[in-house]
Amino acid sequence: MRTDRLVAVLLLLQRREQVTAAEVARELEVSERTARRDLDALAMAGVPVYSTQGRGGGWRLVGGARTDLSGLTASEARALFLVAGQASAATPAVKAALRKLVQALPEPFRAQAEAAASSLVTDPRRWGASRVVEHRPPRFLDALQDAVIRGVQVRLGYVDREGAETRRTVHPLGIVAKGPSWYLVATVEAGRRTFRIDRVSSADPTGDPVHRPEDFDLAESWREIADEVDRRRTPLEIQAVCAPHGMYLLRMMLGDRLEVGGSTTDGRVEVVIRGHNEYALAGELAGLVEWLEVTGPAGVRDHLASIGGALVGRYG
Repeated sequence: MRTDRLVAVLLLLQRREQVTAAEVARELEVSERTARRDLDALAMAGVPVYSTQGRGGGWRLVGGARTDLSGLTASEARALFLVAGQASAATPAVKAALRKLVQALPEPFRAQAEAAASSLVTDPRRWGASRVVEHRPPRFLDALQDAVIRGVQVRLGYVDREGAETRRTVHPLGIVAKGPSWYLVATVEAGRRTFRIDRVSSADPTGDPVHRPEDFDLAESWREIADEVDRRRTPLEIQAVCAPHGMYLLRMMLGDRLEVGGSTTDGRVEVVIRGHNEYALAGELAGLVEWLEVTGPAGVRDHLASIGGALVGRYG
């Protein structure tokens, strides 16, 4: 995993005065080309590494090897922790290493480094879909993430889905990448709110400190928000039983809209399925009749019967 390697390369630079790409490759069991890319990635992320060419050349940290990371500026320390923070697919070992690294930072940098490591959550699925998609950062992402990390309020300009623009002061708590969209989780006078960052028209830090709930956890908060959005998008729940060999297809089709229960006496699996309305859900499930039996509500069963009659009339 690349995140693991980036942290490992940094630690290697801390232990040694100088390393070559070949030495990094041997240490991490990767190709020299990969080692060079990782060293370049650290430099692009703001970590103060530089290379010297020619005989006896290699990669060094600015100021020489330091086990206390004192060569990092505040912004460089934040950049490092963004590389392998909560938003990445970092392993528990990497996150444990980060907890140790933050204690080695100079005291003025620790709070912002810790904030950077928890300021972003990535949720790679689109609303209502199961496939992972690429996402492109919107215009004000960096400014808003900087406000989250520094813990300052923002005067936010925002355009809603109807095109109306408003301005308000918000307390930024975190950033979430959801499929192709980015969201700001913040509090306002009325409580917690979520803003799509591609609809932000301006973001001006006020310098006033954010009032952050003591027990706030971005990942947990986003799970609550996402669950609520899903419930609003798919308010209908139906009950059904499915043959075991049909469960794979059911999971593939429905993704997060499927809840799996226990087994019935005849070996089938109890499930709960969420959808937009009875007719749309009946049409979606009609092709699974070989494996799936809807037990309720009655309206969905009636729509399935109607669809079945229409299919027989057309193709029977």
